[in-house]
Amino acid sequence: MPDNAFTPLLERSIAIAAPPAVVWEAVGDVRRMPEWSPQVTSVRLRAPEDDIRLGTRFTNLNRLGDLEWVTHGEIVRHEPAQEIAFRIAENYTIWSFTLTADGADTLLTQRRETPDGISRFSLDLTENHLGGQKAFTALLEEGMERTLAGIRASTEAVARR
Repeated sequence: MPDNAFTPLLERSIAIAAPPAVVWEAVGDVRRMPEWSPQVTSVRLRAPEDDIRLGTRFTNLNRLGDLEWVTHGEIVRHEPAQEIAFRIAENYTIWSFTLTADGADTLLTQRRETPDGISRFSLDLTENHLGGQKAFTALLEEGMERTLAGIRASTEAVARR
């Protein structure tokens, strides 16, 4: 991949020894993302009294080394115990978690889709401050793996109780 080209779809999956209802309790609430994501440090709903549902808007604080930035998300797909997806305004990406029952366990898949490409703003930021597309994509993929591993550890601990 040329360093200035982005990968349109990033996807990672993990098997979790917990039922979908337990996994959904974790991933169905975007405010919990800082528990697992190596980049997201804070998530705040725009209307704190809101429930998490289709159309809910929120703000993320992200950090990578000394660099901090804010992004704004909106939930664009919300099927309890099946899928949650949110679109990030600044870069047009859609991040999602899909839960698939596998007996008493769950297959959890995290995706980053780019159906509308990536914004010029985000492409420039990545090139000028985040090491270029190739390096940042590798960082995102590593982050996805760490996020999924954290969700697995957390939800399996709840399932064992």
